[in-house]
This record gives sequence, structure tokens and C-alpha cells, in this order.
Amino acid sequence: MKTIAVIGAGTMGNGIAHTFAQFGFKVNLIDISKENLQKGIDTITKNLDRMLAKEKISEKDKQQTLDNISSFIDIPSGVKGVDLVIEAATENEDLKLKIFSQLNDICGEKVILASNTSSISITRIASVVKNQERVIGMHFMNPVPIMKLVEIIRGYNTSDKVTETIMKLSEKLNKVPVEVNDYPGFVANRILMPMINEAIETLYNGVAGVYEIDTVMKLGMAHPMGPLQLADFIGLDVCLSILEVMYNGFKNPKYAPCPLLVNMVQAGKIGVKSGEGFYDYSENKKAEKVSEAF
Repeated sequence: MKTIAVIGAGTMGNGIAHTFAQFGFKVNLIDISKENLQKGIDTITKNLDRMLAKEKISEKDKQQTLDNISSFIDIPSGVKGVDLVIEAATENEDLKLKIFSQLNDICGEKVILASNTSSISITRIASVVKNQERVIGMHFMNPVPIMKLVEIIRGYNTSDKVTETIMKLSEKLNKVPVEVNDYPGFVANRILMPMINEAIETLYNGVAGVYEIDTVMKLGMAHPMGPLQLADFIGLDVCLSILEVMYNGFKNPKYAPCPLLVNMVQAGKIGVKSGEGFYDYSENKKAEKVSEAF
């Protein structure tokens, strides 16, 4: 594989594009918004500058990485001539089905189609594609350039050959691919999201405050960050979406989102990207605990 298309220039999309470009692949970064594309490129540039400041890369490495990335505002132009398409759009099933249906019409039969979905069924996504054996999940972790894990999700019809190809490709990115089967939440979020949801329930029930809950998990369980801070980092809207997928998929009340999480998302307080979640990320109160309003 030489040329990769990444659909979506948000947090995950620009991270995936950055990683592939840094390892010498030509990357077509696609987003329908010129503004989002520019934000994505700006983020990649800032992250490369951080790596440069830490002497992890050279100025030449930085420039080569940026030179490897081309921007497109429409999918047909962006996927022309590529070997692999990775969809990294919003965690919304209808949107993903629409994108894969479009890819089915415009991509050659040998092009591998991957989704970075964190919870939605790969089998369901593949159902709108004629050659379903080429559809697979590549669930990268955030921040993509740093985190080693890639969950490789086999849909019901994903072929052994495609799975092996994507496993080997992930290793070329200096990642550790782990093959999992296609069930709601896969492995990472099936375990992580109930823990985050329980932490929110603990706050909701008044057992302890934000700082106290996170401190217990960091110091008592050796977690690098507490579950509420991690939820802010992931995005509370994403957490809610994943929990809803698992709740609908398993019909099990243990996956039902906490009412506090639902209310916060409806109020637009979704974490780092909105400036406030369980913590306040505004310039004057960055990373401080939100007032005891819960």
C-alpha cells in the first residue's frame, strides 16, 4: 500500500493522517468543510512542532510528513487511486452507512474499506458494500500518533487476507494490532465505557466529587488519568453515543447511560472540545474542577 485516504479531519482523522504520513505513506485527507481541513492540518503541524521541540523528529521529517498529506473537500476526488480508505467521521451509524454506500459506488473492488468506529458494527457497515470481505475496522486510540494499540475488527464477512493485510500494515506504523470480533463496543469500549459510566453514576449519586473520584482511580488503581477526566478527553458526546450503541445492541441495563451524562451532552458541555465538561478547560480555569453544580 502506498496511498491512503482518510475521511474526516477531526481529532481521530487528522491523527490517523499524521501517523500514516509520518511513516512515508501518501495521505489524502478528506473533509466536506474547508475550515475543518485547515484545522486538521494546523493540528498536525502543531503536533509535529511538539515532536520537533522534543527532538523526536527533525525539521526534514516534519516537512516530509506535511508534504505527504493532500487535502480534498469531496470523497470522489480524495479516494481516486488509493489502496485503502479509512473512514473517521462522527460516530453516527447513518452517516457511516451513507459514506460506505458512496465508497461502494466509486472505489474499485480491490480497495480495502476500513472504519475507525469505536463501537458500531462492522458487519452492519459492510452491509451496504457489495464486496463485504474487504470491509474491516481499524479502531485507533487517541492521540493516534502516540498510542500503540489498534483494534482490528473483523466483520462477519471480512476475509482472512484483508485481516492479515491490515494487521501487517498496522505494524508498519509501529502500532500493536489486536484482532477482535464484531460485537458492540468491541473490547476497548465494552470494558472502558461501563467504568466511565459508573464513575458518572458515582458523581450523580453524590458519593464523591469529580476530583475525589478521579484521585481514587489514579492513586488507588494506577490509572494515568481518572475516568471523568478521560471522559472529557474522549468527548462526553462520544461516550454517550458508544453507550447507546452497546445498550441497544445488548439490551442490557448495565450499559444504560447515566442521566447526568445525557444532560451534560444536551447542555453542550461535552469536555475538552467544548471548553467544559467535568472540568473547566477555559483559558482562565484550564484543567480545574468545575464548580459543584452537579
